[in-house]
Amino acid sequence: MGGKGSKKSRASLELTPKEIAMLKANTKFSEKEIREWHAGFLRDCPNGKLDKKKFVDVYKQFYPQGKADSFCKYAFATFDANNDGTIDFDEFLLAIAATSQGDLDDRLEVAFEMYDVSGDGQIDQKELANLISAMYDLVGETDRKGDRDPKKRATEIITKLDVGGDKKLNKQEFIAGCKNDPVIRRMLAPNV
Repeated sequence: MGGKGSKKSRASLELTPKEIAMLKANTKFSEKEIREWHAGFLRDCPNGKLDKKKFVDVYKQFYPQGKADSFCKYAFATFDANNDGTIDFDEFLLAIAATSQGDLDDRLEVAFEMYDVSGDGQIDQKELANLISAMYDLVGETDRKGDRDPKKRATEIITKLDVGGDKKLNKQEFIAGCKNDPVIRRMLAPNV
């Protein structure tokens, strides 16, 4: 799901048996649930593609008091696995499954992929500070002074979790740190 790889665009809005088999194998959804998700997806996206604007609109419904735009930029890029500027049903359902059905490590891995904006397998202080700012925007948090300053927060988190001493977090450090520190986990992966 990290935005690598290429996949040709779907020619049809119908679910194929092969597609259902792939989604059943990669999620915990039954065929009936997959078909229900698909029907809902097509209701919202009749062309079978979720674009960035619609994605932001959906997030705004869940976070009416905040500004979803900057956070959605990161989430959208993570879920648009083939980098075509839209999220198709397969990408959508795999993202839903990864963020809701996976075990803690799987869900933290998705969070890591979203935070690793450069795609270099590391989260640096700037990437983390930008994401913390985006999360503040999303939830309508305006107090960013003192301990709540995103740069200060990012530096503290990296200092605490950086086992290797390179002032960056690799995937293992991120997952271990989030699992071992409930405060950091609530901050970086609130729904995990």
